[in-house]
Amino acid sequence: MDAEFTRPLWVFGISSYDFFQSSEKTNIIVCSYRQNGKSYLGVIDEAQNSLSVFDVSLSYITNVISSGHFLYIEGASAVCPLSLVKLGLDDHKSSIVSIQTIWSSSSESQKHKPYFSMPEFFEFPTDIAGQNAYAYFYPPCNPHYQANQEEKPPLLLESHGGPTDEAHGILNFNIQYWTSRGWAFVDVNYRGSTGYGREYRQQLLGSWGVVDVNDCCHCAKFLVDHGKVDGERVCISGCSAGGYTTLASLAFRDTFKAGASLFGIADLNSLRADMHKFECHYISNLAGDEATLFERSPINFVDKFSCPIILFQGLDDKVVHPEQARKIYQALNRKGLPVALVEYEGEPHGFRKAENIKFTLEQQMVFFARTVGHFVVADEITPIKIENFD
Repeated sequence: MDAEFTRPLWVFGISSYDFFQSSEKTNIIVCSYRQNGKSYLGVIDEAQNSLSVFDVSLSYITNVISSGHFLYIEGASAVCPLSLVKLGLDDHKSSIVSIQTIWSSSSESQKHKPYFSMPEFFEFPTDIAGQNAYAYFYPPCNPHYQANQEEKPPLLLESHGGPTDEAHGILNFNIQYWTSRGWAFVDVNYRGSTGYGREYRQQLLGSWGVVDVNDCCHCAKFLVDHGKVDGERVCISGCSAGGYTTLASLAFRDTFKAGASLFGIADLNSLRADMHKFECHYISNLAGDEATLFERSPINFVDKFSCPIILFQGLDDKVVHPEQARKIYQALNRKGLPVALVEYEGEPHGFRKAENIKFTLEQQMVFFARTVGHFVVADEITPIKIENFD
């Protein structure tokens, strides 16, 4: 089958399949697989040499565990947050007789459903003829407001981390924060992302910093050319490896009008030198030798930045050293470009404290609105000082 039957083994304990015994004592494999950006729950009957699909409402399934006549799956959808669902099966393990959500990451999410922007899955052409990439587009959505039909919305493009992870098209309140406030949002699965087959994923090998950057830029251009968004208010944001794609896009291309880097990688050689054993050859496989890593590292070409950037950095980050964000901040400040740097005491690689996560989201919104959005944010948010702007 043209599908992926497992996920990247970023952590231990991932279970994309499990075994049942049917009433006929034959082996049955219950499995999750991904195809064109969507998860399916399948049943493989060894004796019948067949695959059938269970109809479940989750479009993204992470883990599958069997126990007796029950099946437990972890997953989410565009309207359902990450949840643990218990499925009761018949004696033949061929159909679902009961469904129960036994845990939800956001039990009160449904009261906000009128505000949900539904992801629109689409593919777009890349810089190589015949090779397309994929993304989820979220249009602005707020039942209490209607934009001027003659005005196109600003766009925030998200470059996911990993970098060989994927955007899932599931309910994400960080995304809904933007769309409920008039922004269009696009989550890009550039070539190299998981979920679209081995050939697609391997297109990033040796090309990290080129393929992902090109695809993010082409995605933004595609949306502008099709009249979905305002080409003068196109911004980009990313965390960690997604922050690297963000910084590389801002340093080596001129597609975006502003950007936000959340603990983004700016120095690939530093990353390789400090990489833990689990991923010790990962960077070399993705980007190449020391010379190539230097050429693709935004930290070595800070003079190429030419638009407003806001940077967020944890001071206890052992993956991306705080000096990287500071160097970019200082370079933009010297050039007279609008720039801001937020440093968090006690935060590692990936922010953990709720107040810092909230502050990061709000300050991105205000920064983009002030520098390129040309509108006043309705929320009562006190903006931080922007150098060369305030």
